[in-house]
Amino acid sequence: MFGKILMVILIIVLIALVVLYFAGNRMQKKQIQAEQQMEAMKQTASILVIDKKIMKLKESGLPETVINETPWYAKRSKMPIVKAKVGPRIMVLVADRAVWDVIPVKSEVKVEISGIYITAIKSVRGGSVKAAPRKQGFLLRMRNKLSGSLKKNS
Repeated sequence: MFGKILMVILIIVLIALVVLYFAGNRMQKKQIQAEQQMEAMKQTASILVIDKKIMKLKESGLPETVINETPWYAKRSKMPIVKAKVGPRIMVLVADRAVWDVIPVKSEVKVEISGIYITAIKSVRGGSVKAAPRKQGFLLRMRNKLSGSLKKNS
């Protein structure tokens, strides 16, 4: 009795693993294809960054066609949005997470754009591209607080 139940559970887990393996392969191929398309379409442009925020896709001000073509699972997630002046037009762009951390607000930046997606920063007018600030982990923050309080007490 117990052996049969264990065997059924084992078979179900095995089937789930096989399905996940093939689904993962398919998604990986789609991602590689999308990256190749973005690489082929990228252009260098000079933009004036007006504002940047992390916000939901529906609140971002992106065109309705972009929101409609977004998969259902990504519509509720928050994305790094950059409002910038590209030439004479003010546009809403989506930035890569690594790029978004480095983009300075209210300054002119030369970036690589693929459609409405900012993929890389080439240069910043009047300065250099700064490295993204590294987030401190929980343990490192606690260690710094503890060492700071120990220095004050002594």
